[in-house]
Amino acid sequence: MSNDNRLQQAVLDELSWEPSVTAAHIGVAADAGIVTLTGHVESFAQKHAAEAAVRRVRGVKAVAEDIEVRLPYETKRSDEEIAGAVIGRFEWDVSIPRDTIKVTVEKGWVTLTGEVDWHYQKDAASMDVRPLFGVVGVTNQITIKATVSTSNISDDIMHALHRSWFFDPKTISVSAQGGKIRLTGTVHTWHDRQVAAATAWSAPGATAVENDIAVI
Repeated sequence: MSNDNRLQQAVLDELSWEPSVTAAHIGVAADAGIVTLTGHVESFAQKHAAEAAVRRVRGVKAVAEDIEVRLPYETKRSDEEIAGAVIGRFEWDVSIPRDTIKVTVEKGWVTLTGEVDWHYQKDAASMDVRPLFGVVGVTNQITIKATVSTSNISDDIMHALHRSWFFDPKTISVSAQGGKIRLTGTVHTWHDRQVAAATAWSAPGATAVENDIAVI
């Protein structure tokens, strides 16, 4: 069995193992570590969970995701209903500052705009929207407020990375221009790559993270 076939089978097994995903209608192809997902699922939450499951598999270097969300009739909602549900969800989430995020819904696709202080707040907004009935996709255009001092941000991120057992200090480099961070180097898993990006986003003053770390 070729490496591509083994990776394809491993991804199929992981999708079948993930209880939040109905994998019967998801197709998987693998080529040199790049996994392509096709087919359809019944909710945007399943689509996101499927991609997250694939990224956990050893050997996956990138994911090309082309899964369609086909809502069952009983889960369809009007754009007005979806917008109201999103706003209501935000009002109950302590991670999201009040009156900072604007919501637009078009044919079930939710677009978020506004400005928050931290990346985790931006992520929380997306996570709140994904499981709602009627949502077929999310575009998160929320921006992060710039802070006054970002002079030591590269060093701060490197120190944080070095505290983690995930990373060899020799394999990751951090550069910064203002609050815009760029990560380069290599890691062994996609999970490690995501942890590095999350670490960079946690730095005070980080407004953008360009993750150019390669999975080898």
